[in-house]
Order: sequence, then C-alpha cells, then structure tokens
Amino acid sequence: MATVSVWIEAARPKTLAAALAPVALGVAIAARDGRAHAGAALAALLGAVAIQVGTNYANDYFDHRQGADDAARLGPRRAVQAGLVRPEAMRRAALWAFGLALVPGAWLVARAGWPLALLGLLGVACGLLYTAGPRPLGYLGLGDLLVLLFFGPVAVAGTHYAQALEFSRAAAVAGLGPGLLSTALLTVNNLRDRVGDAAAGKRTLAVRFGARFAKGEFVACLLGAALVPGALVAAGAAPPGVLAATAAALLGAPVAWRVARSAPGDRLLGELAACGGLLLLYAAGFAAGWLA
Repeated sequence: MATVSVWIEAARPKTLAAALAPVALGVAIAARDGRAHAGAALAALLGAVAIQVGTNYANDYFDHRQGADDAARLGPRRAVQAGLVRPEAMRRAALWAFGLALVPGAWLVARAGWPLALLGLLGVACGLLYTAGPRPLGYLGLGDLLVLLFFGPVAVAGTHYAQALEFSRAAAVAGLGPGLLSTALLTVNNLRDRVGDAAAGKRTLAVRFGARFAKGEFVACLLGAALVPGALVAAGAAPPGVLAATAAALLGAPVAWRVARSAPGDRLLGELAACGGLLLLYAAGFAAGWLA
C-alpha cells in the first residue's frame, strides 16, 4: 500500500498553482463587478483542483504505460514508474479524482446551467485524453494549446460566470495571462524531457521543433503574460493596479535566462519550481490590482 506522502507527491502539488491562479483571478473580477459568490467560488476551486489532481494521476499511469516515463527520466520521480504505486491503483485514483470533481461541478451546473456542464465535461475529457487513448492529445503536440486555453481564458471566464451568471470578455482576455504562464511551465517540462519523449513517440512541440523553439516559446509566454495587463488597462477594461502582474511576470527574466542557457541533461527542477511561484505571484498581483 502506498503511503499518504506518496499519493501527495504523485498529485504534484507544485503544479496546483495552475489550477489555483485562474480561479483567484476569476473571483477577483467578479468581486469588483459586485457579483462575487462564495459558494460558487469554492466549488470552482474544488473542481479545478480535483481535475488537476486527476490529470496528474492519469499522466502518471498512462505515461508509464506508453513508455514515456522510464528509469532514465530527468524530472521528479513518478509513482508508477518508481514502483511506489501499482498501475491499476493509480488508474483508479485518477478516476476517483475526476469523479470527485463532479460533486462541486453538479452544484455549479444547478446554479449556472449547461455552460458550466460543458466546461466541466471538457476539462475532465481533456485531462483524461491528454495521455490516454490511441492518440493522446499530449502526444500529438496539442498540450501547449490545451493548457493555454483551459488554465487560462476557460478557467478565469468560467469562474467568473459561475458567480456572475454572465460572460465577461475582460475575464476571458485576462485569462491569457495565467494561461501563458502555465504554458511556460509545461514548456520547461517538455524541454527537459525532449529526448525521452521522442523515443517514446510523444511528439510535443519541443520534440517537433527542437530545443531552440522550446526556449523561444518559454520567453514568448513570459512576455505575452507581461503584456496582457497593459492591454486591458489600455482598452479601459481593467484598473491600472493590474500592472502589478506585469511587474511579477518580468521577475521571470532570470528564469528565462537559465532556461535559455540550459543544456540537454539539465533537470531544470529549480526552474519548474520558480515557474510555479511566478504563476502564483502573477495571479496575486493581478487579483489585488483588479480589486484596488
């Protein structure tokens, strides 16, 4: 039997910033509009975290099954590959996590209707199909686009909609910021795993276009996230305080420098951790600035 600490490690707590950040931003935008709803905000948070954990468990299981995780991997250990959790137990855990996401999801659907049902089902489906199925989405090079959308505009606008019961274009645009930073985190991961992914047939963008492309993508994601708050302020769609998020994104310059100078075989663990912290700082600055 795997210990609790093993299951927590397999849930990849450092990646949960990608689930927390857009929810925080969606709550802040709804609060400034005078449409905040504590129950909906909590349900959105619980659902997002459950889907993220389910996705991580599914990745642990299916990447091992596909051969993408082996003893030569450079990243943090994976529970199934390391023999800490039996494959069938990890598969069940993924299904349980996705199932738990349906509990707050059902409450949100009762409150906000079919748009939330559609978003929730799409989130669960993408979480499973990212590494599952005969043609996993992540293995086709679609991971970057999915992360950008579902950890960005979909999550922020969806959280806002769950509270305000109306669509906000500003929330969708604001979601590009955390979406881009989550994509940057994925890019570092794919850059590190490029050789092993290629051998396993996992055709990420880093595999398809090479290390130089991945490093450029990382820098572009940081710059894009830095520009989003300014674009909203210039359009009169957000208060000037959100420029605090631009400053937070620019703090990622040293990380971008280290990523750009990385060589094959570098584990990039510090850079991954820094990306998670940067994402939380960015979301905090964006949310606080929106409420100021």
